Amino acid sequence: MDSNNSSFKNTSFKNKVVIITGASSGIGRATALAFAKLGAIPVAVARRENLLKELTDECKKFSLEATYITADLGIKESAENVIYETIKRYGRIDILINNAAVPMHKLIYRISAQEAEDVMRINFLSCLWTTFAVIPHMLKQNGLKQGGGSIVNVSSFVTKVIPTHETIYAASKYAMNGFTKGLWTDLEGSGIHCALVHPGAIATEIWEKLDEPEAYDGKKYPPEVVANDIIDVIINKRLEVVSPRSDFKLKLARVMSVLLPSLVRKGVSQMDPIKPEHLQWAKERANAGKIMGEK
Repeated sequence: MDSNNSSFKNTSFKNKVVIITGASSGIGRATALAFAKLGAIPVAVARRENLLKELTDECKKFSLEATYITADLGIKESAENVIYETIKRYGRIDILINNAAVPMHKLIYRISAQEAEDVMRINFLSCLWTTFAVIPHMLKQNGLKQGGGSIVNVSSFVTKVIPTHETIYAASKYAMNGFTKGLWTDLEGSGIHCALVHPGAIATEIWEKLDEPEAYDGKKYPPEVVANDIIDVIINKRLEVVSPRSDFKLKLARVMSVLLPSLVRKGVSQMDPIKPEHLQWAKERANAGKIMGEK
């Protein structure tokens, strides 16, 4: 699906400054390109500079001022600097898209507290740090003709139905959900719009970075689908959307998780079970005085 479709034709993003974190691949990359094609100025953010350079060159075919910032978003000062550097370059930020994330698909007994904290820093705290840094600048813009701004946080469908081995990843995204929904209320009247996008199974490199094999083998949608939904929530001032919105299975899973949570738990446990030998291994380690995740 092309982001330059008819539904966006009459909406102007021309010269809007858009920060996209986690932009070196997948959803972030697709989103940066989508905004470039709509005339915006994408500021692509990630750690892998070689990939950011390639993306920026492609974006410049549509938006000459497109740029990138190399940053480790798991470090507070680095995340905040993304906002300060963008303001220095362009004088304003119209849209912030917090998309950066790392996966964690791993047996809970094998996860250390430090590993869990590292996931939280990138998946949630980076979102908090960039958001807190950008809010004062968007408040200054509120009185201008262009308006305040939009903050879109890319969460995950795992916060609707949590698979086994996804506890820490889901927790990081749940934190993002609560933060965003709170901002939706707290920032009312400020001119700053906040939104959540929950991607389902999307064909990105994240599937190649899992700590343990993933049991899911169903359909995976192209990241451009999510990019379109990100643009849609901004245009229509939505609070929340599951992406892709047309997937019947996602809709059914959401309903069942509310009405029949025990049945859903049984289903996800059968798909990717916590095996008896896993529990036995964990008990043996506990009896030996080992802590969670200790080698």
